[in-house]
Amino acid sequence: MQIDPEALPDDTATLQQMLRTMLHQQGELHAENDKLRLLIQKLSRHQFGRRSEQLSPDQLQFGLEDLEQSVGENQAGQDAAASPDPAQKSSRRDRPARNHGALPAHLPRYEVVIDVDSRDCPCCGGALHAIGELCTEQLDIVPTQLRVRVTRRPRYACRACAGTVVVAPAPDRPINGGMATESLVAHVVVSKFADSLPLYRQAQMLARQGITLDRSTLANWVGRACWWLTPLYDLVVSTVLSSGKLFADDTTLPVLDPGRGRTKTGAHQDGAAMVLRGR
Repeated sequence: MQIDPEALPDDTATLQQMLRTMLHQQGELHAENDKLRLLIQKLSRHQFGRRSEQLSPDQLQFGLEDLEQSVGENQAGQDAAASPDPAQKSSRRDRPARNHGALPAHLPRYEVVIDVDSRDCPCCGGALHAIGELCTEQLDIVPTQLRVRVTRRPRYACRACAGTVVVAPAPDRPINGGMATESLVAHVVVSKFADSLPLYRQAQMLARQGITLDRSTLANWVGRACWWLTPLYDLVVSTVLSSGKLFADDTTLPVLDPGRGRTKTGAHQDGAAMVLRGR
C-alpha cells in the first residue's frame, strides 16, 4: 500500500485505519520473508548439505506448495482490497501471468447460460437482437459419489406346472458375498498402489460419506483383486524376461551391516544392462 505524504487525510480515524492496514501488511511481509528464508535453507541443504541430511524432492515440493499457497492468499487479499466490488474487473495489465493451459477436447462439457434480465434497449426501448456471445471455459469436477447397484432378477412361474420357477442366474461377483462392485475394488487398488493412499485413509474417506468399512475388509478386497490379477502379472513378467537383456536403474537403499553397528548402501546397477543367462 503506497501512501502519498502530500495527500494524507486530516481525519484521525482514517489515519488510524491506514496505520492498522500498514502494520498488518508489514506483519504479512515479515511472515513471507521468514518462509522464503526457510525455503532457501532447505534448498541449500538439499544442494550443498551432507548426503545423509539432503532432502528428497518431495519434501522440497511441500515447502514450495506452502509458499505458493501463501502467495495466492496474499494476492486474493490484494485483489479484494483493490476491487471491493466483485463486478469490477481488474485491467489485463494488472493481472498476474498464469498458465491455465488448454482444456482437453475429450472432457465432457456442460453449458451455463447467463442472459440479460431484459431484452429491451436501455436507450430507446427497442428490441435487442443477438450479435454473438462471450464464451469462457473453466475446469470443473464432480466429487466421487458412492451409489448402490440394485440387481433385480424377476422370477417367473407357470400356472399349469406346479412348482416351476424360472429366474435368470445371478452374475458373478468379484468377491463372493461381498458388497463391492468391480469398479469399487478397482478404485481401492488404484488408490493404494498408484496414488499411494493407504487403506486406513480410504476407510476414513468412506466413513465421511456414511459407509463404515474396516481396513481389514479393504485389505481383503485388495488381496482378492491381486489373486485375480496374478495371470496378468505372470504374463507381463514372462514377456519382460523373454528378452535377452533387461535394463534397470535401481534406487539405492540403506541396509543393515551386521558387526559394524551401522548401515551401508545396497548394491545397485546404474542403468547397466543385466544379461539374463539361461532364460
